[in-house]
Amino acid sequence: MRAAESSPAGAPSPDGDLEARLTEVARGDQAAFAVVYDAVSGPVFGLVRSVLRDPAQSEEVTQEVLVELWRTAARFRPDRGSVMTWVLTLAHRRAVDRVRSAEASAAREHKAALLDQLPAYDEVTEQVETRLEQQRVRRCLRTLTGLQREAVALAYYRGLTYREVAQLLTVPLGTVKTRLRDGLIRLRDCLGVSA
Repeated sequence: MRAAESSPAGAPSPDGDLEARLTEVARGDQAAFAVVYDAVSGPVFGLVRSVLRDPAQSEEVTQEVLVELWRTAARFRPDRGSVMTWVLTLAHRRAVDRVRSAEASAAREHKAALLDQLPAYDEVTEQVETRLEQQRVRRCLRTLTGLQREAVALAYYRGLTYREVAQLLTVPLGTVKTRLRDGLIRLRDCLGVSA
């Protein structure tokens, strides 16, 4: 036994005993794992709880760390530190990973919620397209004769019936229908709308 593994009374030190037990755990010894488990589970849970704060998640991460300890016991290198330091490093890494995972999940949910709040279309683009379309219609309306433009404006912008347009302009109904038909044909051709 090395001097570092002995306590002042000559009994094996807890770290030396854990190191020996961890070597047995690496060979699949379940009884040795029970000893290691009893020695490290409390400190692991305490460290994980200080990082996560949530008791249920802390228990879950502690269990993950202890399962990882069982699976990776052969990776322990005594020249890099004590068993307890190695196990607590595993626990800290796992706890930090859980925090990062939770933060990433919350960020994804927040981003999804923001996307749900966005309009289904681009309002600015829609407004620009509407203005351009209005300008085209105004330009095309200027190509109509005065009588055609007046009949179209009354019927389509003010919502009057053909009969009401005829009464307002004091012209026969047939004349209004002709003005509107000819004016709409000119508008269609000017706007490039197919019939």
